[in-house]
Amino acid sequence: MSVKNVAVIGGGSFGTVMANMFAQNGHLTRLWMRDSEQVDSLNTTRQNAIYLPGFKMHEQVSATSDLKLAVEDVDMIFVAVPSASFRSVVQQMKPYLHPHIILITATKGIEPGTFKLMSQILAEEVDDGRIAVLSGPNLAREIAENSPTGTVIASHDPEVRREVQEALRSDTFRVYANDDMLGVELGGSLKNIYAILAGLADAIGMGQNTISMLITRSLTEMARFGVCLGADPMTFLGLSGVGDLIVTCSSPLSRNFRVGKALGEGKDLDMIINELGQVAEGVNTVRLVKEKADELGVHMPLCSSLYEIIYNKAGIDHIINSLMLSETELDVEFEVGRAKLLQH
Repeated sequence: MSVKNVAVIGGGSFGTVMANMFAQNGHLTRLWMRDSEQVDSLNTTRQNAIYLPGFKMHEQVSATSDLKLAVEDVDMIFVAVPSASFRSVVQQMKPYLHPHIILITATKGIEPGTFKLMSQILAEEVDDGRIAVLSGPNLAREIAENSPTGTVIASHDPEVRREVQEALRSDTFRVYANDDMLGVELGGSLKNIYAILAGLADAIGMGQNTISMLITRSLTEMARFGVCLGADPMTFLGLSGVGDLIVTCSSPLSRNFRVGKALGEGKDLDMIINELGQVAEGVNTVRLVKEKADELGVHMPLCSSLYEIIYNKAGIDHIINSLMLSETELDVEFEVGRAKLLQH
């Protein structure tokens, strides 16, 4: 199959910049946005004034608030809407999809109530869809500015991986492939938790030694949890794991980092979210992951400490306690680490 027409569902910063990239690569691209006023503004001014002001959109991107019009007769659909509305949007567009369409999720979150990842929702709702996950250290503003960027496309179908690589590849955007959909998607979801912690740590002036330990132990928790659910631990050493973790734990462009920094400055969470104007998936993800980790018996002290800070108003010193008092003594876990441990 040769991809010609693409629909991008979700007009936030990342959906907007991805729509532009598809168009730059020669694909007629429809960008679905809920708000008809934003649609009119983008089609008239050629920019998304709310999420990417000043960024000029390619002429082959057309915005619409009509979901049927957006997805009819396209070859590939790229879904980038918040996790809380993901299933509803997929259900609404389902009647208009042609058989065996490529469906890519870029939403880094977990569905409340079911603990389903977005690719799992796609598989449940669209029986014959060819599903993929795109994730990585992909700050939308930097992509828009043509900063060299790498991402990962994960699918069990090698042809789907190839099609997405061809549709998105450019001189400044490199798309790597992986067949571990679960690991890639979990990496993108879990790192949001630790980006909030990193923002908190930055706000209270933790040193670089502490930040380095925080990020490293965060990666350990991510991989530990992922392996328990069936992911490949090596996936977390790639762009969708440690790569995404580093960028979201160190950049003020990260929404979750900004939430953590504001919390560390003593601001109220509801006020922070209202001021942000965009979804910070980590706020909900930390609750869902903490509950699932407790259910499965997975040791995740950093996740638990952030849960206590956000939902039980615990002091920020929970971060330090989790780093210094709650961890195992083993530095590197999984196969090599276990083998060394058994030798002793």
